[in-house]
Amino acid sequence: MIQIGIIGGAGYTAGELVRLLLQHPKVSINFVYSTSNAGNKISHIHQDLIGSTNLKFTNTINPNVDVLFLCLGHGNSRKFLETYTFSEDTKIIDLGNDFRLKKDNHFHKKQFIYGLPELHKEAIQKATHIANPGCFATAIQLAILPLAKSNLLKNDVHVNAVTGATGAGTSLSKTTHFTWRDNNFSYYKPFTHQHLGEINQTLNSCQEQFNSEVIFMPNRGDFSRGIFATAYTKFEGTIEEVNALFTTFYKKAAFTFISEENIHLKQVVNTNKCLIHLHKHQNKLLITSTIDNLLKGASGQAIQNMNLMLGLQENEGLQLKANYF
Repeated sequence: MIQIGIIGGAGYTAGELVRLLLQHPKVSINFVYSTSNAGNKISHIHQDLIGSTNLKFTNTINPNVDVLFLCLGHGNSRKFLETYTFSEDTKIIDLGNDFRLKKDNHFHKKQFIYGLPELHKEAIQKATHIANPGCFATAIQLAILPLAKSNLLKNDVHVNAVTGATGAGTSLSKTTHFTWRDNNFSYYKPFTHQHLGEINQTLNSCQEQFNSEVIFMPNRGDFSRGIFATAYTKFEGTIEEVNALFTTFYKKAAFTFISEENIHLKQVVNTNKCLIHLHKHQNKLLITSTIDNLLKGASGQAIQNMNLMLGLQENEGLQLKANYF
């Protein structure tokens, strides 16, 4: 069995990672590292795992695991790898933002490949180190990648996206308390969200003459999980042409699908899918995309990347059913 190590085991993404890996037929969790919870049962923190595992958190590390997942707060992965050394054969997948940008993606002569399978599948298959994309970045990039790859982004792209409460992590703040979040809606980090860096990096790599702007308005929703994004830009072609473009682009994608009908959040929650819908109004193209922020936006995509790196079926351990009702 492929031996897995997880660093930073108490957060939402780590909980989802453990849940998925316990069901994966080809892997075994070797350790889940958490200094604040060492000795406690994992199911004490991730209570959906009661009866599924007797694993405990540990403050010791096995440097020889086959795959290491880093589920640390943003900015902490590089510090961790500077402190702890792992085998040359250990494949590393970072779910933080430390290595996503090209200016930051090298560590001790190792290059972190940006792990968006719909764009970099062949590079991921050969990689030893992966920078897992951000959740908003995943939903937005998948919405506009086919246009960029065909040099069809000629104008600014306006994006409005809403994420669930789990997008803020487990640490409490004024805007994560139930009494504030319930029956409420608000924007945050307008025009400046940190995921814009990786989004623009991808667009510039796909379309050399991309001189426009992605104008991004992130929002907080009063639901637990999921991202629902709408993006619009000027587009002179027909709806039939753009549907054919997107369908062809994602023809071999394991988890990204084009829907002829309007899409909604319940179709993707608890799955690794991204659903996309296209709508044309006069000279404007509206692209809607939706994902589960903890799965396709984090832990599910990390396992998708692991499968590709290890030569497994891309959907191994990720055949999940949406919580539709």
